[in-house]
Amino acid sequence: MIKFEEFTTGNGLRVIVHEDHTVQIAVLNILYDVGSRDENPDKTGFAHLFEHLMFGGSVNIPNYDEPLQMVGGENNAFTNTDITNYYLTVPAANLETGFWLESDRMLSLSFDPEVLEVQRKVVIEEFKQRYLNQPYGDVWLKLRPLTYKVHPYQWATIGKEISHIENATMDDVRNFFFEHYNPSNAILVVAGNVTVDQVKKLTQKWFGDISSGKKKHRILPEEPRQQQKRVLEVEADVPASALYKSYHMPGRFHQDYYAIDLLSDVLSRGYSSRLYQKLVKEKEIFTSISSFVMGTIDPGLLVINGRVKNGIDLKDAEAEVDAILKDVVANGVEEEELEKVKNQAYSTLEFGEVEVMNRAMNLAFAKLSGNADLVNQEGPQIKAVTTEDIKRVAADVLQDANASVMYYQAKNN
Repeated sequence: MIKFEEFTTGNGLRVIVHEDHTVQIAVLNILYDVGSRDENPDKTGFAHLFEHLMFGGSVNIPNYDEPLQMVGGENNAFTNTDITNYYLTVPAANLETGFWLESDRMLSLSFDPEVLEVQRKVVIEEFKQRYLNQPYGDVWLKLRPLTYKVHPYQWATIGKEISHIENATMDDVRNFFFEHYNPSNAILVVAGNVTVDQVKKLTQKWFGDISSGKKKHRILPEEPRQQQKRVLEVEADVPASALYKSYHMPGRFHQDYYAIDLLSDVLSRGYSSRLYQKLVKEKEIFTSISSFVMGTIDPGLLVINGRVKNGIDLKDAEAEVDAILKDVVANGVEEEELEKVKNQAYSTLEFGEVEVMNRAMNLAFAKLSGNADLVNQEGPQIKAVTTEDIKRVAADVLQDANASVMYYQAKNN
């Protein structure tokens, strides 16, 4: 049970305080409700670019890292399809330094042309190294537009193409910042060796005068239900041929999310899972195989992917996967199987909450659902999933018409 208190400032900043006086640190986690799904289709990669720009100097502080390091602090950030999340830790006595730094870059970036050019080059180089010049790096650049036709999940967080970042202007950057990086679009979690009164005073002092901005009313196109199987064949210079198979599923805050997540665990979590036992260990068709859910806020994907042994035809490998999936749809799963993955999922959840930083992040994300206490409901929801739930969601999700398949063929295989 994660205990917390929450309040909202006059400018719309949602604040959550989680006191833990067993630690000597304080954590600030700021979640901005903006991800790659909020980008213009002709100007993608901006949310990720901003993750970099936010460390390039704000209106009154030219260097973010230096003052934080001087008080023994550390920081980092990440961006995905749905959110951009910034976090830092400091010795509890230096909590106000964190407030000072985070409030100044929420107030305004420096909008220094040199910073934009430096970070533009960094992001372009990342695009090339991680997505274009690395084996299997372009998988999601190809699989996303295959599975999504209208929803902005059809492009990766890095962006559709390098040119979108190359052509980003300072006006583009300024507009994106003031549209999304404001108190009404943010959730601040302060956790660790802090008090509620202390956080209230510091929040008012450092964030209270920042303009609330206009909370963007998000209207995204809803992905229509897929009516037939989609197939893409790719040939690339990679070590082994690989199969990628995705199925549309509900989003992260849907009541069936946990059942589908546990279904993916039954299929591939651990050496005793169905896909591993049958296709890696017994039949030796795949050298590795996994299934997972994307966990996106809007309707997402259950993905199965694996690399096959040399000489194995990818369509034959897919047929073996399909046989296992059809068995689950027809016959469900055993009570023992489900209990095993439920225990694993619950243990992972409990272990993840050991670190105060993880608790802060989980509180921020839960608050995005409209209910911060969702963070305490996850365990009970996992335990409540039944074998009947698994059979029901399997029948709904694991349909051929709901599948998008990419045969990623190695050139020399």
